Amino acid sequence: MSIPTPVPTYLRFLRRSLHVATDGGWLFYAWMLVLTAVALVGANAWAVQVRDGMVRTNMTDHVSWGLYIANFTFCVGLAAGGVMMVIPAYLYHDHDMHEVVIVGEVLAIAAIVMSTLSVVVDLGRPDRFWHMIPGIGKFNWPVSMLTWDIIVLNGYLLINLHVVGYLLYTRYRGLTPNPTWYVPFVLLSIVWAISIHTVTAFLYCGLGGRPFWNTALLAPRFLASAFVSGPAFILLVLRVIRVGTDLPMNPGPARLLVQIIRVAAVVNLLMLASELFTLFYAGGSHLASARYLFFGDHGKYGLVPWIWTAVVLNVGGTLLFFAPAALERGWTRVVACGMVIVGIWIEKGMGLIVPGFIPSTLHEVVEYAPSLTEWKVTAGIWGLGLLLLTAMLKVTVAVFTNQMSAGPSADRPAN
Repeated sequence: MSIPTPVPTYLRFLRRSLHVATDGGWLFYAWMLVLTAVALVGANAWAVQVRDGMVRTNMTDHVSWGLYIANFTFCVGLAAGGVMMVIPAYLYHDHDMHEVVIVGEVLAIAAIVMSTLSVVVDLGRPDRFWHMIPGIGKFNWPVSMLTWDIIVLNGYLLINLHVVGYLLYTRYRGLTPNPTWYVPFVLLSIVWAISIHTVTAFLYCGLGGRPFWNTALLAPRFLASAFVSGPAFILLVLRVIRVGTDLPMNPGPARLLVQIIRVAAVVNLLMLASELFTLFYAGGSHLASARYLFFGDHGKYGLVPWIWTAVVLNVGGTLLFFAPAALERGWTRVVACGMVIVGIWIEKGMGLIVPGFIPSTLHEVVEYAPSLTEWKVTAGIWGLGLLLLTAMLKVTVAVFTNQMSAGPSADRPAN
């Protein structure tokens, strides 16, 4: 039997992947229907925003970054957190982690797409995005931190697309993946994952006019929180795969992720405590924003419920992860994951982005609360991201359970 030529085989792989990604039982269709409806509602809200302008949001000249940039910051951390599966698998040669490391890569792809969309919807005139395209507009590299952010985010997306695509395609054909074609990219993704969140932090702390962000701990805090939210989200995904599919799941990787979260969560809380001590004990220009965030200012308390909810969720989730039951498959682990994910989403969003603008440079306290349009658009981004994640995971599971076989072929190395 002759070996199929690469192009027809690859096209057959794509067709088969599309079929698998859209085929399932009633629960799968119900889930995808809900996500599609949410994504369409978000798309409609964004269309209204583009038509009417940013007046549809509650952002102002005083608070020019809101829910969209808050969601962008969290999603970048979610993408970077996926590297916590790559490091044990490829640097420490953890065989069990090798079996599920692709889940982290798939999550990174979906998270980068969501973070990119969060920036696009924040543009008042998205049709002018071409101004940042190299050769057409003014890219302002390497001076602008925004251009660095564009480079690292798109680079990380391409790296993960290559790794995931190559591993799934070779497994589909029954071939042994050639390490030359993916291991260097996997190792590069480790450095790149750290860079995407570091550059994002530099984008904020490099703004001298926003003293609340001018702290050297911002980048380490971003990484520490990413190494909590990313693995926590992966744990939830692994649980869904274990419950909803026939793919055998070794408990080893999940337990290792719990141990990683334990360390990262404590480091994240320690950095938060260090920041609070510096702010409220030593004082300085940072104190005005911190006082408004935690205790309110001049009778305005818009962000106080947000930040204290984040603190309670982060502390409570961390304590739950240290419970012995967190190492076992059960609801303790699920609740702990949910708590730290929501807590970090608030902490890195409404608890970081918005107070950076309050008080304003004129020392005015102008409060901000997301409008209904902003909530709809953000929900639509998450709906689309989860749609993409679900489809990629479904194809991945089908390939790994040999339900998407390319036909009989020998276990030969891929070229």
